[in-house]
Amino acid sequence: MSSGIVVLVAALAAGVLLSVLKTWYDGRFRATRVIEGRAVDETERPADRVTAEDIGAELGERATLLQFSSAFCAPCRATRRVLAEVESMVDGVRHVEIDAESHLELVRRLNIMRTPTVLVLDAAGGTVTRASGQPRKADVIAALGAAVDRRAS
Repeated sequence: MSSGIVVLVAALAAGVLLSVLKTWYDGRFRATRVIEGRAVDETERPADRVTAEDIGAELGERATLLQFSSAFCAPCRATRRVLAEVESMVDGVRHVEIDAESHLELVRRLNIMRTPTVLVLDAAGGTVTRASGQPRKADVIAALGAAVDRRAS
């Protein structure tokens, strides 16, 4: 009987730990590093550059918030609201939302694993950083700062 209680307590502890880790990781933008004087995402490849033709919309003058969504995704709707607010606050920033199911080639090329995923692109369409899950407004604004700084350098 006592081994059953130990197993139950261990399972509960593991569940709580995984829940806390998921909550902490969700919506966080990945850290960037500097290579040859420019900030890049850890997973950046030349294929990570996005063009207006890829997304069917013009890129922002200073930066683009590219959101990958799906039809029945509740966090996608909340993310859309946050990104639209940031777009209206920051000049030269454009928010573009893409249905992941309709753009599977781009989803595969950019290694999008879940929705919502938000990519912060610089003015040239290069991926500066990304977040999976619903990001907070303050995190989006901070990530935009990195994209604008990248353009200035």
